[in-house]
Amino acid sequence: MTTWIRDWLLDMTRIGVYPGSFNPPTRAHLEIALAARDTHGLTRIDLAVSVMALGKDSAPGPRFEERIAVIRESIEHFDGLGFVVTDAQLVIDIAEGYDIVVMGADKWAQVNDPSWYGGDVAARDAAVARLPGLAIAPRPPHPVPDRYRLPVADNLLEVSSTAARDGRIEWMTDAARAFDAATGAWTEPHRYR
Repeated sequence: MTTWIRDWLLDMTRIGVYPGSFNPPTRAHLEIALAARDTHGLTRIDLAVSVMALGKDSAPGPRFEERIAVIRESIEHFDGLGFVVTDAQLVIDIAEGYDIVVMGADKWAQVNDPSWYGGDVAARDAAVARLPGLAIAPRPPHPVPDRYRLPVADNLLEVSSTAARDGRIEWMTDAARAFDAATGAWTEPHRYR
């Protein structure tokens, strides 16, 4: 392949990142990732999990390595979905080097909350200015600027990992539901441990 063709192809490659704990991964996570991939013409979108999630105590559910395996299994049959583990915690840092960052409107509200920047509005503004393109999934009651809104089916707006852990197992991905049925990791932690 000639150099100019390789460079042209590299210029055409657009990659997004979707940070989250995915604990457990849900159907909504997958649909949001696919909507971002298609809407923004991404070659790949990486689901990114922080080794230590910002603002969350120790995660309920399976051990980190098991959760990672479930996430990988959940996305393995989808073209253009990838996975990364990162030491970064802030969305701003996780998104560095990507073309698009995907998040729910609730996370967008956190990203814009000055308290995550020591209460410093100027620091918040500087951090938000560093973000690449945005793809924001609606999450009532949080507002989404129209220019960043992802088209997401209404029946997915209330889907959450928290509700899945609380018994809405139909919202889990097939891999997460199978792992939970075998171990009780999310819905029966007393049995899992």
